[in-house]
Amino acid sequence: MKDFFKYMLATMCGILVMTIIGGLLLALTVMGILAGSDSKVKAKENSVFVLKLNGMVSERSESTNPLGVLLGSANADDMGLDDILRAIRLARDEENIKGIYLEGGATVFDSPATAQQIRDALADFRKSGKWVYAYGDQMMQASYYVCSVADSMFLNTTGMIDFKGLGGKSMYMTGLYEKLGVKYQCARVGKYKSYVESVTRKDMSAEDSLQRATYLNGIWSQWTEQIAQSRKTTADQLNQLANDSIMIFASVNDYKNAHLIDRAFYPEEMQQVVRRKLGIDKDDDLNLLTLDNMLHLKPAKKVKEKGDEIAVYYAYGEIVDEITSGFMSGHNIVGRTTADDLRRLGEDEKVKAVVLRVNSGGGSAIASEQIWHAIKQLKTKKPVVVSMGGMAASGGYMISCGADYIFAEPTTITGSIGIFGLVPNFSGLVSDKLGITWDGVTTNRYSDFETNLIFGDENSDEMRYLQGYTDRGYVNFLDIVADGRKMTRDDVDSIAQGRVWLATDALGIGLVDKLGSLDDAIQKAAQLANMQEYHANAYPVKKEWTEDLFGSTDEKSGSYLDKLTQARVQSQLRMVLGDLYEPFLQLRLDQVRNRLQARVPFSIAVE
Repeated sequence: MKDFFKYMLATMCGILVMTIIGGLLLALTVMGILAGSDSKVKAKENSVFVLKLNGMVSERSESTNPLGVLLGSANADDMGLDDILRAIRLARDEENIKGIYLEGGATVFDSPATAQQIRDALADFRKSGKWVYAYGDQMMQASYYVCSVADSMFLNTTGMIDFKGLGGKSMYMTGLYEKLGVKYQCARVGKYKSYVESVTRKDMSAEDSLQRATYLNGIWSQWTEQIAQSRKTTADQLNQLANDSIMIFASVNDYKNAHLIDRAFYPEEMQQVVRRKLGIDKDDDLNLLTLDNMLHLKPAKKVKEKGDEIAVYYAYGEIVDEITSGFMSGHNIVGRTTADDLRRLGEDEKVKAVVLRVNSGGGSAIASEQIWHAIKQLKTKKPVVVSMGGMAASGGYMISCGADYIFAEPTTITGSIGIFGLVPNFSGLVSDKLGITWDGVTTNRYSDFETNLIFGDENSDEMRYLQGYTDRGYVNFLDIVADGRKMTRDDVDSIAQGRVWLATDALGIGLVDKLGSLDDAIQKAAQLANMQEYHANAYPVKKEWTEDLFGSTDEKSGSYLDKLTQARVQSQLRMVLGDLYEPFLQLRLDQVRNRLQARVPFSIAVE
C-alpha cells in the first residue's frame, strides 16, 4: 500500500510538472506569435502585390482565425473588402511596388457591389501609372469581371472562363411542408414583399419575377459595358458570347478570338512575364507580397493622423434583436448593441462625424427601428452619412433613411420597404400525424395566443391580430422613410410595397442622394462637419485573435472554439438531413426570430 501511494504521488507530480511545462511553452509560443504578428513588412525594390481572388469576399474581415495564427497559416479563404481596398491603396502609394498581379479563381463575392468596388480600386491603381496583370486557371464570371480591368488578361492553357449571365432559380418548400403537415401563416404588406413566397407558394409571383429581372438586368448591363470598354469589344458581342458560350468555347483560342484574354500559357510562365515587365532576370530580384504582407506593410514615410476623427461604423449582416441561436451563422447587426455603440459615438467628443456603412438585407423590424432611433438622436449631435454596400434593403434601408445624406454603389440593392409576419402552424403534423391533442384553461380570451397560433387548427382571430400588427408596422415604416427623405407617406407608399430597387433606379425616385463609394461618403461627412483636415477610424474595433480563441464573458456568440463546435453540429445535421436541412433550419430560425420582419427574400452573392 505504501508503494501504491508513492507511485501515485510520483505520477501526480509528473503530470503537474508536465502541465506547468506545457503551459509555459504555450505561453511562450503565444507571446512569440503576438510579437511576430505586429512585425512590419518592407516593400523592397521591384515588389509586386499578388492578390489571389479565391474563397469568399465579404464586407469586412472578421478578426484573424486564431487557430490559423497558432498553426502559422493565413486564412486566405475569407477576405474582407475593407482589407483588399486598403491593400490596393497602399500598393498605389508605395513607390517600390510596381504593379499588381491578380489571380482570378472561384471567388464568391457577397454582392455585385463588392466586386465593383474592387474593380474600381484597381482602375484607380492603374491611373497612378502602375500596371495590373491578371491570370487564372478557372475564372468564375464575377472574378473575370474584376480581372477584366487589368492591362493584360492571361489564362491557363487548359483553363476556362464562366461567362453566361446572371440568374438562377429559387427553392419553394411549400410542397415539402404540406407533406410534413406544416403550414406557414403569413401576414404581409407590400405586393413585392416576396420573402414569404418560398413557404406559401410553389412558384414565383409575377411581382417578384419583375423586380428580380429588373435589378439583375441592370447589374449585368453595367458589367458588360465595363468589360467591353476594358477588353475593346462591345456589350452586344459579350451578350452574344454569354448566350452561346456553353457551345462555342471549346478551347482557349475561342476566348482569345472573343477578346476575353490576351494569351494562354501554363502557370510557371507567369513569373517570367512579370520579370520581363520589371526588366529583371533573376527570381531573387522579384519580391512578391501577399494580402497579409500588404496589411503589415511598413510605410516609406510614417503618416501621422491629422485633423478630427470621422467614425466609420460597419453594420452588416442580418438585423436581430439578440443572438439567441448557434444556427444564426455569419455576422449579425444586434439592435441594442448597435444602438448603444452609436450613442457612445455621439457622446465621444473626438468624433466629429459618423459614416454608417450598411450592408444588410434587414431582419427584425423592432431592432431596425431601434437602430433608426439611435441614428436620429446621433444626427442631432453630429453629421451622419450612410454608405450603402452590396445591399441596404428592408430593415437595412430603415436604418439608413434617417441619415443626413445617403451614398450607394451603382449595383447596390436597396428599398424593399415592407413588413411581414410569418408563423409556422404545426397542427397538421402534431395533431393529425402524431396524434397529439391540446386542452387547458385560460383567464382571458387570448391567453393562449401563441400556442393557438402555432398549434391551433382554428386561429383566424389570431391571424387577424397579426395582420393588424403588420399593417401598423408598415405605416410606421412609411412614416420613418417619409421623415428621413422629406417625402409624404403616399409618395413613399407608391415606391414601396416591398419592392427592391437597383441603386441607379433608386437615385431617380429619391431613396438615395448620390452614387458613390465609402470614400465619397467620408468626404461628404467631412464637408458637413466643416472639416479641413480629418482622418477616419473603423468601428466596432476588430477583436484580437486571442479574444476570438477564448471568447469573452459578455459575448453570447461564444469563443472561436464554441463556434467550431456549432459548425461541427451543423455539418453533421446537413450530412444527415441532406436537402431537408435548409427547410428544417428555416423552421428553427422562424421560431427564434421576431414575429415582425423587414427583410429581403434572397441572397445577391455572385461568383
